[in-house]
Amino acid sequence: MAGAERETPAKPATADREIVISRVIDAPPELVFEAFTEVRHLSRWWGPEGFSTTTRSFEFRVGGEWDFVMHGPDGTNYSEWITWTEIVPPQRIALLHGESRDDPNAFESTLAFAPDGAATRIVMRTVFPTRELRDQAVEKYHAIEGGEQTLSNLAAYVAELTQRQEEGR
Repeated sequence: MAGAERETPAKPATADREIVISRVIDAPPELVFEAFTEVRHLSRWWGPEGFSTTTRSFEFRVGGEWDFVMHGPDGTNYSEWITWTEIVPPQRIALLHGESRDDPNAFESTLAFAPDGAATRIVMRTVFPTRELRDQAVEKYHAIEGGEQTLSNLAAYVAELTQRQEEGR
């Protein structure tokens, strides 16, 4: 029977290695992008609930690096390193994230900032080198919950910025 077959959308080749998290933030893309790309903002909201961040160095440009330590609520310190691989203000950021520059398990993330009415829809797509590393990040490090909490912290911080701007501070 010609024409009776239905086409199934192809799954991306990375589907079994990726995590996708999104959130709508009540602020324009320019402000959300700024909060995500300036170190004076990042240290105020970055990380899951209960974590804090200390920046050792930060250079926001393609090829630049962010070297930082995340401090867990239990006192554990996590060395982290990011290099920016693409920057398209205020629409997109791509990065490589690991424990250090030579981390063989580093993962790639792409963040898209799109207008959603007067708000911004941010979509964070993270692709791990292997399915096993993705599963470990989800099961051992609670990457999905941590990512959702991080974007929630960003939303709360941007709401503070917006309120301050409206009050003329």
